[in-house]
Parts: sequence; structure tokens; C-alpha cells
Amino acid sequence: MTATPSARATDQATAATEEAGPGDGLVRIGAIVFIVGALATLITVAPLFLGSEPFPSVAYAVCMLMGVGFLIAAAGVLRSIAAQRRRARPAA
Repeated sequence: MTATPSARATDQATAATEEAGPGDGLVRIGAIVFIVGALATLITVAPLFLGSEPFPSVAYAVCMLMGVGFLIAAAGVLRSIAAQRRRARPAA
């Protein structure tokens, strides 16, 4: 027979995953900004394949949001790592 976790252990694990830690908001915002930049990249590259007129330079500047979103998400991950290290330090 396989061992099933108790209801209490499952509730604790669920509460731990639902709790937003430091940096989680930055990761979410970074992902949204990255997706906006990725969509802008797809839209601005499409005329090159379709043979139509390219978009103005401002449209290409919006593509830079992809990199900005990546940096924001990376900052959130680093913030989360720092918080986990601070919590683990007293335990050690």
C-alpha cells in the first residue's frame, strides 16, 4: 500500500504555496511585461514575412519590453532567494 499524506500535512503544504513571498509580485509583473514584449516582437516581425510595410520605430522599441520583463522577473527571483537565505540562516 502507498502511504497517503495526512489532511493536516496537505493543508500546511497548500497554505505554504498560496502564501505570496517576497519577489513573487516582481516575477508576475516581469512575466506579463515579457509576454507583452514577445507579442510586440511577433507583430513587428510579421510584415517582414508578409511583404507589407514595416511598422514605425516606436513599435520596435516596444519589443524591448521583452528584455525589461526578463530583468524584472530575475530581480524577483533574486529577492526570493535572498529572503529564503535570511530565513534559513537562523535555523542553521
